[in-house]
Amino acid sequence: MEAYGEFAEVYDLFMEEVPYGAWCDYLKQQLREHGVRDGLLLDLGCGTGTMTSLLAKAGYDMIGVDRSEEMLRQAYEKKQRDGQDILYLCQDMSAFELYGTVRGIVCVCDALNYILEEKQLLETFRLVNNYLDPGGLFLFDMNTPYKYSRILGDHVFAQNRQEGSYIWENHFDRESGINEYAVTFYVRQEEERYRRFEEIHYQRAYSPHRIRQLLSQAGLALEAVYDGYRKAPPRADSQRICFVARECTKKQEG
Repeated sequence: MEAYGEFAEVYDLFMEEVPYGAWCDYLKQQLREHGVRDGLLLDLGCGTGTMTSLLAKAGYDMIGVDRSEEMLRQAYEKKQRDGQDILYLCQDMSAFELYGTVRGIVCVCDALNYILEEKQLLETFRLVNNYLDPGGLFLFDMNTPYKYSRILGDHVFAQNRQEGSYIWENHFDRESGINEYAVTFYVRQEEERYRRFEEIHYQRAYSPHRIRQLLSQAGLALEAVYDGYRKAPPRADSQRICFVARECTKKQEG
């Protein structure tokens, strides 16, 4: 069952508690501290384009890449509503192609955890390196093994609200590092009726140490690692880690 199919229509509804504004402030701060105050950015795994739109409003020229046509349809509607000039491309993260290089690449909401094979994650990092300007910045977050094993584990989560509800059955395989989300949604329609649909999502837990190794193999230098979207060192119980990496293999002009 393809992830982010019907769910795309209600993704923003069920994700409205994600602090995109605060995350965007963090990204802007990191970009500016590393000299990227304007220019072209790529939002990799952009989903419905919420972060893409926020960075466009901050003055960056934005490209969004996502493999889900349904998610990009929602992103395009936002673009049209807000009158923004954003280029959206339907491509897989581990095989994306751009027309040239960009000053920075961002990837939020644990999108990279959806890459289940190390070789594909390495290829994604290599593509990031290839499409970054010399010295370009790569900012991304990932869920931690701690979150998958201790917080999500083999638990059931549910949320009931006026617009709709969901039941989320989670299973984490510690040996493979694969996390499975089986989610059943009930979305309110007209006349008090509800539409029911299911989606299954898979993510993989990667240790920060392994991410550092893969970044190095791809030609990227890891400059900092933080506990979520704040400038504090990660802890043993960090649930989300943010990485700051830089392209370091190309010669800069001048």
